[in-house]
Amino acid sequence: MLRSLSGKHVIILIILVAAAAVGGRYLEGTVEPQNPGEIADLPLGSTVLEGQDVIDESRVRSVPIVLHPDYILDEFNYLNPSNLLQAVLTGAVHVPISEMTEGVDASGRSTVSGPGSLRVQGERLVVEEPPTFLWAYKTPYTYGVKRKDGMEIVENGKRVRFVPAGSISNSTVPHRYRSIERIKRWYRRADEGDRIVLDYQLSNFSDGRLPVPPGMIEKLFGDTVLEYMENYPSGSPVMVYTGESRRSLVSSAVSYLGSYPEYDDNKRAFNARAFASAWNGTIIPPGSEASGKETVRFTASRDPEAPGGYASHGSCPPARALRAIVTSAGMPLPRGMTWEFHAVLFGFNPATGIKVRNTGKYPVLIEMWTTGSGANTRIYARLYRLEPA
Repeated sequence: MLRSLSGKHVIILIILVAAAAVGGRYLEGTVEPQNPGEIADLPLGSTVLEGQDVIDESRVRSVPIVLHPDYILDEFNYLNPSNLLQAVLTGAVHVPISEMTEGVDASGRSTVSGPGSLRVQGERLVVEEPPTFLWAYKTPYTYGVKRKDGMEIVENGKRVRFVPAGSISNSTVPHRYRSIERIKRWYRRADEGDRIVLDYQLSNFSDGRLPVPPGMIEKLFGDTVLEYMENYPSGSPVMVYTGESRRSLVSSAVSYLGSYPEYDDNKRAFNARAFASAWNGTIIPPGSEASGKETVRFTASRDPEAPGGYASHGSCPPARALRAIVTSAGMPLPRGMTWEFHAVLFGFNPATGIKVRNTGKYPVLIEMWTTGSGANTRIYARLYRLEPA
């Protein structure tokens, strides 16, 4: 009798389990899958570092444990006391993060090395690996707007605070790109309603991710990116990440300063060195245009033929070297230059006025340096193509 009863119980149990499985599959098929974007703890398109939390666990759906008893064995649940307690008390268990994500570990942290990007691909929330070359553009983010009694600080189009005129200082106004003395001087001379750019963001990323505000740039991309931004003018492309790659020398050139004592050879040598410094280290991504650094200064020499009577003589020899490496690489003549011996057009700043356009497939790096002094100064230039390794 006991054997017969036990056998019946086993049969009933098998039927119940089978029914639960069939019912579970039916219910799963009738319930709309959770949108993976719903569980994101950050806006889609955000830049994400390895180990950073990207999941809002409170938004992860639960299902009856009878439908998915295997879920209780997932790290997301059995290593999380609150999730485990919920399953025991309510009979409902969280859907494992691994079911809905990629590039994310069981605790909801990014496993992608480098500055990844949070996306939705199909039915999964994904942290995408960064491309080999990732760049963006330096664009205004924070403005100071002159008002009658002080300065209004505007960030990303929103007014964040008001600074009385007498309180403008390093502790109240962003001053990474402009000294507080320069900001005060601007305030004294500006008309009410005029504005000045105080800080910059990174935007228009090459892979379409969201802009990065000033306060997050160093954390996400490092201090070298921030330093590059400090040196180059607004609108410049900025290479923020480079993966496994190699440099291939494409072209090189040498130019000689020579002697023109009527323009002061020492001043000319100063300008030649300044030109090389302004362009050395400049990276130009494909399809973009860039100038040299805006933090380099030139000196002027008297020239009655120049507009205004002065010109930055000594800039043309290094400009000829720059022109040579750029055009030898198949790129067009830089804007602000000519094909003539006097390579820089009047009215164009030798650093920020000249623009080089990269029409190639990969980023290019410009190197420039000088040797010697005075009229014996030599200017060297090289152009490298950055390629995936």
